[in-house]
Amino acid sequence: MKPFNIIIAPDSFKESMTARQAAEAIQRGFEKGFKQPAQYTIIPMADGGEGTTAVLIEALSASLQTVEVKDPLNRSIKAQYGLSTSKQTAVIELAAASGLDLLKESERDPRHTTTFGTGQLILDALNHDVKRIILGLGGSATNDGGVGMLQALGVRFLDAQNKPLPLGGVHLSELATIDTTLMDPRLAEIEITVASDVSNPLLGERGATAVYGPQKGLNAQDFTRLEGALSHYHDIIEQQLHISVKDRPGAGAAGGTGTALLAFLDATLSNGIELVLEETHFVQHVAKADLVITGEGRIDSQTIYGKTPIGVAKSAQPFHCPVIAICGSIGTGYEAVYQHGIDSVFSILNAPTELKDALLSGPQFIETTAENIARLLSLKF
Repeated sequence: MKPFNIIIAPDSFKESMTARQAAEAIQRGFEKGFKQPAQYTIIPMADGGEGTTAVLIEALSASLQTVEVKDPLNRSIKAQYGLSTSKQTAVIELAAASGLDLLKESERDPRHTTTFGTGQLILDALNHDVKRIILGLGGSATNDGGVGMLQALGVRFLDAQNKPLPLGGVHLSELATIDTTLMDPRLAEIEITVASDVSNPLLGERGATAVYGPQKGLNAQDFTRLEGALSHYHDIIEQQLHISVKDRPGAGAAGGTGTALLAFLDATLSNGIELVLEETHFVQHVAKADLVITGEGRIDSQTIYGKTPIGVAKSAQPFHCPVIAICGSIGTGYEAVYQHGIDSVFSILNAPTELKDALLSGPQFIETTAENIARLLSLKF
């Protein structure tokens, strides 16, 4: 009898399991409960948020490079990025050098945090003669419009006295001149692809400062000042570079780093899940599958907007392959996913549970749920 071909392709369960850990727990459960011979293929997924670069590093069999860089508060730290075995592609996560998790809660202040360390990671990749950089923008601590990154790459941001601006987004209100003459020329020779899970513009009620500033430590009384600084920054870009990107989807990603990537580096902003699906050659695998299992921490009405389970399900649809989603919790409006290729949704929680206990016990919960699903499917197959 031909083995049943099962693809397991979940996202991470934030603060509980990586995508691979979740997939392995699902496989353990199926191996306990599925009565038919089966072949399992694990393909960890991500949608552009935190963990995306880890998934891509695995997909590309990349080795880790360790570099001394500056953290969001300009302190020296060690950060890593991935370099593919062919040394043609670097996979960099902005959060590795400029992430919120690098700061204590009391240190979070997006007026002064910088993406300088991310620029240093890009420089190191250039020193390895890469032809392509994939940059994940999830988890930033910054709101500097990507200026720190550009400063590390040689761009000079000068005030009216022709002095370099200090690091931090709040100082962009003093910007008078942008000098790109010393920007690393190698940047013009490479392809930069950005993996992002947000489509926010730079400014306004859906912009970088309004939506993400508070979670990065921004006080309400400082909002107008920082928003004004980013607005002035883009005004200077328009005047001197003759380009407008502030309203483009993703320009507000990572505290406006999307703006810097679009305006200065001619980067391509990609939907995160579509990029991961492409790099993992997912379609080639799903074409031969009998069942796909995906999932993430929460499935609700927002899941249909570029999240991993929907990306996976849409890839499976042309092959009429059934898709089951497993999640930590089910939220309001989750039924919308049934119109986008997911056939059934299961929560791993079977009783009211404290969040800290649910996170700690996530692998066991997901394994048990997968086993029960497998036993149910075995009644049919």
